[in-house]
Amino acid sequence: MKEFKIVKEPIEIQHVIDQVVDPNCGAISTFIGTVREMTKEKKTLYLEYDAYVPMAEKELKRIGDEIKEKWPDSKVAITHRIGRLEITDVAVVIAVSTPHRAAAFEASRYAIERIKEIVPIWKKEHWENGEMWIGDQLEQHSYRDGKPKMEDEND
Repeated sequence: MKEFKIVKEPIEIQHVIDQVVDPNCGAISTFIGTVREMTKEKKTLYLEYDAYVPMAEKELKRIGDEIKEKWPDSKVAITHRIGRLEITDVAVVIAVSTPHRAAAFEASRYAIERIKEIVPIWKKEHWENGEMWIGDQLEQHSYRDGKPKMEDEND
């Protein structure tokens, strides 16, 4: 069972949650990120996510390790979907279990913020009047020609 993964198929939410169930934990917090229709007053038709999968999964695990360091009794599972996603499709599921609820909430929020900071996942928004690779998930860097090339990717 892999706790940190990138998938092309729809995410099984319960499967992600099941990975963090622990009899010593009294709280499981989940974050489910979905595709929204309206972004900055533009109607989105669908999104395409792409990722440098080996590095993305490594960085998801890194986030899990950071959470376990900050909240020592926690368990973490994160799955992010790539490919074409329609409006309301699930893009990411984060599950965190901890002995108490406050830590579970904090750790879950920490995970989504770190995903947007460090995980090499890019999205392309398709609107009624055009499309654009948004770039990094913080939307600070756009890539006119699509996703950035990674050093060890083949041309």
